[in-house]
Amino acid sequence: MSEPPQTQTLKATLGLRGLLTGGHLRPGERVTEQLIASRLGVSRTPARAALMQLRQEGLLEELASGGFAVSAFTEADVFDAIEVRGTLEGLAARFAAERGVPPSLLTEMGMCVASLDQIVPKLKTSAKLMGEFIRYNDRFHDLIIAGGNSSMIERSLRSVMSLPLAGRRAFVDAPASKLPELHKTIETGQVQHHDILEAIRNREGTRAQALTIEHARTAWKYLRLVLELPDSNDHLPALSLIRRYS
Repeated sequence: MSEPPQTQTLKATLGLRGLLTGGHLRPGERVTEQLIASRLGVSRTPARAALMQLRQEGLLEELASGGFAVSAFTEADVFDAIEVRGTLEGLAARFAAERGVPPSLLTEMGMCVASLDQIVPKLKTSAKLMGEFIRYNDRFHDLIIAGGNSSMIERSLRSVMSLPLAGRRAFVDAPASKLPELHKTIETGQVQHHDILEAIRNREGTRAQALTIEHARTAWKYLRLVLELPDSNDHLPALSLIRRYS
């Protein structure tokens, strides 16, 4: 039985995004419908839809001669994207604090923070719990966005977070045990989680916004440290899309 067209399109889009951010396709490399179809096992129509979607996200650029090529980004592009993400999440946090959120959402945020309190200290010596860290960290931030209750913020964030290394998960994929400084930034981020939750709970909109923006800059610092690792590309394959400094 063949897959529905929507399933094929999603498979092609996610698969192509994975090829790009996984370092399997290099900046400037031409990407065709045939390549996607053969690599991902989809037909030409969903392959074409995936090309258009990834061009819209900025991961592909349209060639003057026709077709598409893998985009390249500068480090400044990545750090700017982090800054934009922090600004949007900060606005969501302010909305959540000022407008109020359901008690059930605050309770779940608190559970995420409590779980991270148990996980973070253990990351200093072992990366085995990194998957759990990512899960609870992502959920906490998703709840901030949900609390903001703004479709405009959600739509803008989806666009920004599609860029390589602009999302939250990009930074924590690198092992915190590699450098003591990496773990310190995670510890700092966890303290900020507590403070953001407190500000939202106390209906302190300006404080919640400022804390969330600063929290994004902690991720910025984490990525800067990762870039200094000699084997950084092994941990973050998406770095292959970044034009590195000399």
